[in-house]
Amino acid sequence: LKVLPILTLALVLCGISFGQEILVKPEPEKVYLVGPGDVISIKVLDEPQFNVESTTVDEDGKIEVPFFEEPVTARCRSSRELRSDVTKLLSKYLRNPLIDVQVIKKLSRPPAIIYGEVRTPQKVELWRKSTLLELLSISGGVTEDAGGMIQVFRTQPPICSDNTQDNDWIAENGGLDVPSRIYSLSSLRQGREEANPIINPGDVVVVQKAAPIYITGEVKQPTGILLKEGGLSLYQAVAMVGGPNREAKTKDIKIYRLKTNSKDREIISANYDSIKKGTQKDIMLEPYDIIEVDKSKKSIAQTILEIAIGAGKGGIATVTQGLGTRILY
Repeated sequence: LKVLPILTLALVLCGISFGQEILVKPEPEKVYLVGPGDVISIKVLDEPQFNVESTTVDEDGKIEVPFFEEPVTARCRSSRELRSDVTKLLSKYLRNPLIDVQVIKKLSRPPAIIYGEVRTPQKVELWRKSTLLELLSISGGVTEDAGGMIQVFRTQPPICSDNTQDNDWIAENGGLDVPSRIYSLSSLRQGREEANPIINPGDVVVVQKAAPIYITGEVKQPTGILLKEGGLSLYQAVAMVGGPNREAKTKDIKIYRLKTNSKDREIISANYDSIKKGTQKDIMLEPYDIIEVDKSKKSIAQTILEIAIGAGKGGIATVTQGLGTRILY
């Protein structure tokens, strides 16, 4: 899956129906750290001239405090730490000031979004560290049509992250595309740590649908099949559509496969009979493969036999038409 431009990604999300928004609250020992966009209030007991009803943390993570030219750093500070900072500043004007600092609007962390092949697409507000596996659990797990890949889009840099890897996501296409990474669903199920990343506020998690393959020609039920996790071989795919017809050219089945980074296709020939006998290795199918089972040409002997037993419709009737009838007693 190609990474989506920011605008396209936003438009896609607008059309998605989500379940009730879920809040993942901070752990008891954790505190909320301020970020850009949060709204702060500052109250000074008995000194209303120093009060700040509301001030928004700017993009640089700073806020304005009355009577001070230099802004105060608020980014990645707790309300308690921010209160201590402001207290030190106001102590230049007030003796033992009693100050209360509150985060009245927490707007720095947009919800993470999980959708695609999950049972209940969700918006999840993250106020603590949460993993991909946890979000999958919250959304009810993956559906039967899920493929083997999960793509995570990082729409904004992490706030106050202590993991250097979180900041290594690089936008492709000259910075025009949203940075993303792909994780294996099977590796996640196996408990591999690298397949279970921390999901940050604003991340968009897409559980991809299984890609199709198509079987056409001389099989019982020509159709498309979803190539799900674990893969699918040619022999398995033919069996899933009821097997080949009697007239099928099973010794030369064609697989039309997309070339890498191209719309052109290469042709792969396979001997179904040899695969069935175990004398030829089965072929693992790839997304968007087209399998064509051609009709075999009749041999001369088979054609003569069909005429002899009347397989050719109207064949004998045509020869005998117009002849008289004689009855032997």
